[in-house]
Amino acid sequence: MKIALVHDYLKEMGGAERVLLELAKMYPKALIYTAFVDRNSLITQRLTGRQIIESRWGWFIKLGKLYSYLRFLLPWIWKSLDLTEYDLVITSCSGYIARGFRVKKDAKVVAYCHTPPRWLYGYDTPTGAKNWWWGRVYLWVFGPWIRYFDFVSAQRVNLWIANSCEVASRIKKFYRREAVVIYPPCEVNVGLKVAGSPSYWLVVSRIVGGKGIEKAIELAQKTGEKLVIVGTGPLARKLKRQSFAVAEVEWRGYVADLEMGSIYACAKGFLALATDEDFGISVVEALAYGVPVLAYNSGGYRETVKDGVNGKLVSDGNIEEVMRNWMKMKWDKERIARTARRFGKERFVSQIRRVVDA
Repeated sequence: MKIALVHDYLKEMGGAERVLLELAKMYPKALIYTAFVDRNSLITQRLTGRQIIESRWGWFIKLGKLYSYLRFLLPWIWKSLDLTEYDLVITSCSGYIARGFRVKKDAKVVAYCHTPPRWLYGYDTPTGAKNWWWGRVYLWVFGPWIRYFDFVSAQRVNLWIANSCEVASRIKKFYRREAVVIYPPCEVNVGLKVAGSPSYWLVVSRIVGGKGIEKAIELAQKTGEKLVIVGTGPLARKLKRQSFAVAEVEWRGYVADLEMGSIYACAKGFLALATDEDFGISVVEALAYGVPVLAYNSGGYRETVKDGVNGKLVSDGNIEEVMRNWMKMKWDKERIARTARRFGKERFVSQIRRVVDA
C-alpha cells in the first residue's frame, strides 16, 4: 500500500506539527506533501531524512512571507498536488485547509483535523485579522469562495478524525460530517520533579496572537505574581517591549524539551488563556509534570482541566481572585499527573491504527 502524508505548511513547531511527527514515525516510508516549506525551520529539521514535496506555489507563497495574505489561492495550491498514485492519504489539516488534492477513485482519504480554519469562521487567530478593517474586507471578498472550497473538499474525505470534542463539534457544524475523536500525542511519561517551593506562573506557547499572552502579562502586573513565558514567535519582540517595565515578567524564549522539567518543577500554576482553544497540548504536558492549570472555561480546555482536581476553569470576572488564592488550594501533584496519562503517545498510535486500518 502506498501512503502519503499531507500537512498545511512547514514553517514552525506547534501542536499540529507534533501530530505530523508522530504520523511520520508511524508511516516511515510515506512522502510528505505540503503547501510550502521553510527549510530552516525546527519542524523541517525534525523531519531530516524524510522526502518533503512542496506545492508548485511554494516559492511564490514564501515571497515576502505572504502566506497569510495569499490564502485566497488555497484551492489552486491544493489542486496542484497530484496524489493519484497513493492508496491511503492522511492529511493533517487546519488553517491552510490541506484538502482538495487529486486522488484516485478508490483511495482512502483520512483527515486529522486540528480545527476548521479559524480565520474563515470567526475565531481568534494568530494575526488577529478579524479585528482590523482590512481583515474584514478580505474575508468579505474571499470568504464565500474559500468556504465553498472548504466545504466541498470536506465531503471528499472518507474518515474525519478530530483532535478534541470541541473540534468534532466544529466539523459537524461547518462540514456536516461526523468525526472520531482522537486526542493528539502528548509527552506524559516525564516523571515528577521537585525543586523547592513553587515560585511563579508559567506560560508555554508560540508567541502569536490569540494565545492569551497579553492577558497573562496583564494579570502578572495586576496581581504582582511572577510570570515566566517560554516560547518564540512573531509577537515576541513586540510583547517584550510592552512588558519591559513589568518586573514580574520573565521571558525565557526557546527552551529545549530536556530542560523543561526544571522549569515546570518551580511553577505554582500554568496559565492557559487562549480563547476557544482547539485542544491545548501544552496544558496536558503541564499536568504531566504535576502542575495545576488555570484555564478559561472554553474550548478544548474543558476536556483536559477537571475543576478542583487538576486546575480551575474560570472566566474573566474571577480570574484575579483565583490567582491570589491559588496556593491556599490543596494540589496533589501525583493526582494531577495521573490525569494526563490518557493523552499519551502510545494511546494516539493505537487509536490511529485502529480507525485508519478498519
